[in-house]
Amino acid sequence: MYPERPAGIAYGGDYNPEQWPREVLEEDVALMREAGVNLVTLGLFSWALMEPEEGRFAFGWLDEIIDRLHANGVAVDLGTPTAAPPAWFVARHPDVLPVTREGVRIGFGGRQSACSSAPAFREATARLVRALGEHYRGHPAVVMWHVHNEYGAPLGECYCEHSVAAWRAWLRQKYRDISALNDAWGTTFWGQTYTDWAEIDAPRANHTTVNPAQRLDYARFSDGQHREHYALQRDILRELTPGLPVTTNFAGTVNCKSTDLWQWARELDVIANDHYLQAERPDNHIDLAMSADLARSVAGGRPWMLMEHSAGAVNWQPRNLAKRPGEMRRNSLAHVARGSDSVLFFQFRASRFGAEKFHSGMVPHAGTGSEQWREIVRLGADLRKLAGLRGSRVRAEVALVWDWESYWALELDWRPSVDLTFRERMDAFYEALWREHVTVDFVHPSADISGYRVVVAPSSYLLTEASAKNLHRYVEAGGHLLVSYFSGIVDEHDTIHPGAHPGALRELLGLSIEEFHPLREHETVTLTTGDPARVWSERVRPAGAVTVEGFADGPDAGHPALTRHDLGAGSAWYLATAPVTGLRDLLARVLDHAGVSRPRGLPDTLELVRRGGHVFLINHGDRPVTAEGVSGVSVFDGVRHDGPVTVPAGAVTVLLETPRP
Repeated sequence: MYPERPAGIAYGGDYNPEQWPREVLEEDVALMREAGVNLVTLGLFSWALMEPEEGRFAFGWLDEIIDRLHANGVAVDLGTPTAAPPAWFVARHPDVLPVTREGVRIGFGGRQSACSSAPAFREATARLVRALGEHYRGHPAVVMWHVHNEYGAPLGECYCEHSVAAWRAWLRQKYRDISALNDAWGTTFWGQTYTDWAEIDAPRANHTTVNPAQRLDYARFSDGQHREHYALQRDILRELTPGLPVTTNFAGTVNCKSTDLWQWARELDVIANDHYLQAERPDNHIDLAMSADLARSVAGGRPWMLMEHSAGAVNWQPRNLAKRPGEMRRNSLAHVARGSDSVLFFQFRASRFGAEKFHSGMVPHAGTGSEQWREIVRLGADLRKLAGLRGSRVRAEVALVWDWESYWALELDWRPSVDLTFRERMDAFYEALWREHVTVDFVHPSADISGYRVVVAPSSYLLTEASAKNLHRYVEAGGHLLVSYFSGIVDEHDTIHPGAHPGALRELLGLSIEEFHPLREHETVTLTTGDPARVWSERVRPAGAVTVEGFADGPDAGHPALTRHDLGAGSAWYLATAPVTGLRDLLARVLDHAGVSRPRGLPDTLELVRRGGHVFLINHGDRPVTAEGVSGVSVFDGVRHDGPVTVPAGAVTVLLETPRP
């Protein structure tokens, strides 16, 4: 289900009119018309105004605002304000305040300040959401529901008494018999065997490490509690307004460590994602592309919604850099290129008070005489010209394996090296593919991957037997798989697969690993190509695989560093280290072997993405660049291009592609 309105690309963002006097609100509507705003999110943090005291609801102030927006052609994404419980509620129910792993109960005054497992919070949530749904069902301005805000950020896990009670119930349902739990958790180690469910506590902070299987299950449980709180609201809203889609906004797909978005995708009518640039990262546009590709993938390839990003600086990073001229436009159009049917901001008007008063808005503190406002108005005009893209898809021949459970398990305590992190390898492979101008999807290891020429598994430390068999079938049927080191090591309980590493992938890769040789900080080894590598080395013993590259020095000198195992109609490649400079060339070799077509000779600063018969050319550099091999009519100025296309520095060109004569 997808919102029927507004037509074309949705444009706007979070609107917090409760912060402003009436005269400002009247001006806001005029400015929305000027900028082409057609959708705003209302009410996300307004519980105290909607229910000023228990059971007494006050929607009149919101009625006036929604009616004014509707009269001016602006649709409403109506929020449920459960991310900000009011002071009166917390004073009456202090037990809803979350407890940290260290045993500290947080105070009131932030957001996400109630435990999703707390019965009083769930009861109050249901009461409020039912009143909200009953009041606004049938209102022509309300086109979708926006539940809560950024589940899992900053509250991922809670260790309060309500969480522990729910945790024990969750374990009973999952394992049925306590002996099955003991087997799964390996509780004979360190004498942890349980004889009664009541003996099991949450995996609180300890003076040493805590059972990793228990912590992995607690991550699953905690994420599931947030989903239950979401589903509680969704089901009420579906009952009352069955024609309206219901969603919640992810706190940036690539940054949602505590949130398994493959599981969440089953619960949402439309995928909605927030993205904020890592301001000090010089190539932060690559992280943006990665977040957008992951959002599209979680949506199953369908269009998704950019629910929040920033017009300028954010307020919560160590150094909050303002966006340079043109950067906001590039950011916005890159999301659209990668499948978003919306460009929405936090927020419409920059706040004068509160924790986010230094966060940019579509209307900045400098007002409408600013260059930022002029860019906002120009972007609205651009998006109207891209209305025909709504509903179209992005196609990819290459996929990256991303599994949140592997993310959780890999980064628990006492792994062979502190340099083994999920995002480090994932980012490295994604960046190399981005620079090769390859558009990628992300996939769960158990998903149907038969439609991809190449699948890359950068960080599959946790891999179930079923997922390993799925990868095996993919290769035998003609697929090409590239696996990075420390993959296929443990099962779903963080128990090492039997036999030599990489247990789950040993037959598929045609090799075994005799010993891990993690490298010292800043230490490198040299490959036979002459390229340096870092972080990791290991003793690989081929058993059917052929050596493509080797280690020239280091603890594994003379042994394989890159192998290929031809299996059935496909091939399985294995990389036993982290190349410092050669990863892109290595990937290019695999892509060429698999016959993946891609643009050649384009500069690194140019982003090229195709969607719905359009090609987006986004120049992230400070010099003009030229793209060969594309032709069509420019969407923004109507100019036809039948030869090389030159994209000015920092600019975006979008062509409606036409075949070459």
